[in-house]
Amino acid sequence: MTIKNVTIAGGGTLGSQIAWQTAFHGFDVTVYDVFEKGLETSKNFHKKFAELFLKNRGVSQEKIDQTFARLRYTSHLENAVKDADLISESVPENIEIKKSFYKDLAKVAPEKTIFTTNSSTTLPSDYAEETGRPEKFLALHFANGIWDANVGEVMGHDRTDPKIFDIVVQFAKDIGMVPIPIHKEQGGYVLNSLLVPLISAALNLMKNEVSDIESIDKTWMISTGAKIGPFGIMDTVGMQTIYNIDILWGNKLGDKSLLDRAAFIKENFIDKGKMGKSAGEGFYKYPNPTFNDPDFLK
Repeated sequence: MTIKNVTIAGGGTLGSQIAWQTAFHGFDVTVYDVFEKGLETSKNFHKKFAELFLKNRGVSQEKIDQTFARLRYTSHLENAVKDADLISESVPENIEIKKSFYKDLAKVAPEKTIFTTNSSTTLPSDYAEETGRPEKFLALHFANGIWDANVGEVMGHDRTDPKIFDIVVQFAKDIGMVPIPIHKEQGGYVLNSLLVPLISAALNLMKNEVSDIESIDKTWMISTGAKIGPFGIMDTVGMQTIYNIDILWGNKLGDKSLLDRAAFIKENFIDKGKMGKSAGEGFYKYPNPTFNDPDFLK
C-alpha cells in the first residue's frame, strides 16, 4: 500500500505540526477540526511554521509555497477523509471523546484507510473496537517540535496487522521522523515514560512551594545539559494537555493529588488564559522567555 493522502484530525499545536511536516515532505494533507476556530488556529500555526522554516531552516520560498499547496482544511468529517490513505488523530486526551470520534470516523472512512492515534496518555486497545478496523489501527506518536525532536513512536495493540505496522514505520521515515518501534503496548510509550515523571516532579516542587519555576528549570538544564527545563517543556506542550493528563490519570487511579494538581493548573493558568507558548504566556512569557536569556544559567 502506498500512502499519498493523509488526514490530520485536530488542528491544535501538535496536530498542526504533523500536518505541516507531512505536507512539507510531499504528501497531500487535509486538516480536519470539528470547530472552524480550530481550523483558523491551524492556519495561523502554518503561517508561523512557514516563517520559521524560511528564517531558521534555510528553506526556499518555492518549497514553502509547495507545502501550502498540499494543505487543505475542513470541518466536514466525511469530506476530510474521503480519499485518506492514513489518518493521524490528535483530538483531546479523553478516552470518551476519542471513542466517539472513532465511531463517527468508522462510518465515513474508506476501507483502505489506516487509522493512527497521536495520543500520549491512552493505549490503542482502549478504543480499537470503536475504529471498526482494529487490524488497521495503531499509535504513531510525535514529540512536540517534531522537526527537531523527530521521533515517531509506533505502537500497535494485540490485533494490529504486522504489515500495517511496517507501513506506518515506513511512513514515519518518509516524513522525516526516526521511527521508534514499540514491541509491547505500554502507556507512555518510550518518550513519555521518561518525560512524565520529570514533569510531575517539577509540578509538585512548584505547587508545594519547595522551589520556584526558574530555579527548578535551571537545576535541570545545568545538571543535564538540556536546552530547556520541565516548565519550558510544559509551555510547549500546552497547559490544556497537562491538565487533561492529570484529570485522566487522577480519575483512572483514584489519585486525589493529581486531581488537586489539575485544579491548581486550571485556576492559576487556564482560567487566566495562560495556556502556554502558543498563547504567549504559560509558566513563562513569550516570545522571549527568560530561559532563553544568555545569563539565565549564571
